[in-house]
Amino acid sequence: MQIAIYSRTSADVEVSNLQQLLDALRHCQITPLVFEPFYALARPSLQLAGELRTFAAPEDLGEGVDFLISMGGDGTLLDTVCFVRDTGIPVIGINFGRLGFLAGIGKEDVQDLVEALINRTYQIDRRVLLHLDSNVPLFGEVPYALNEFTIHKKDTSAMIKIHTYLNGEFLNTYWADGLIVSTPTGSTGYSLSCGGPVVFPDAASFVITPVAPHNLNVRPIVVPDHHIISFEIEGRGDQFLCTLDSRMETVDRQIQLAVRREEFTLGLLRTHEGNFLTTLRNKLLWGIDKRN
Repeated sequence: MQIAIYSRTSADVEVSNLQQLLDALRHCQITPLVFEPFYALARPSLQLAGELRTFAAPEDLGEGVDFLISMGGDGTLLDTVCFVRDTGIPVIGINFGRLGFLAGIGKEDVQDLVEALINRTYQIDRRVLLHLDSNVPLFGEVPYALNEFTIHKKDTSAMIKIHTYLNGEFLNTYWADGLIVSTPTGSTGYSLSCGGPVVFPDAASFVITPVAPHNLNVRPIVVPDHHIISFEIEGRGDQFLCTLDSRMETVDRQIQLAVRREEFTLGLLRTHEGNFLTTLRNKLLWGIDKRN
């Protein structure tokens, strides 16, 4: 079994937790592949029998990697989309952040996670990705996102107009600070904070959520994910912001943008102890009444 480990160099990951993971893997005779910048930062404080192999780019993972462990918060896990791409490598998130919707494994459960991998007592959920098409190259070789695509006004400029179409048919013009198109996975992220609904991960749909809409009767809408959603942007400024998850590009008003369902999916690994309903109750405190 080959396991890769990724973390941002600035992530708040205690070396003791990384050491615990490495020791648990070594006990099972598994030598991991570690993200090179993260390894360079942590190496002076680690106790190792020898040097570990590292990776720095997607092509370094190769076909032999069975899993990729993300150590950090949900933002760190979103980074892994750029590494696993369409390889089918499942991603596991150990949460060192705050809420941890995607990174659902607690840092105290490292030993249990390794045992689940060895004993294959886990489940892999296939998560839909968004793909961005545009008339100019954007986002290099990774024009897709796990959580959401957004169009947003730049800096403190006035609100913008976003003409939105479904399969070429006019849907609405959003007068707003921006617009979010989220996957079911992303429905508990930025879209939720802007009033969007929570959508089950296996729902075949996208959520279109305006950001600070000027017309208060405009509400989020759920559309089937086989639709192609396209946009035309107007505003007083000449430039706007376009994002895929945490990655950002500046675009001008002549840009042509459309999003659709990506042809491949991302595998998120979870243990049998957790599911989406459990996550909702634990993370959003559903069902908890402090009056009782």
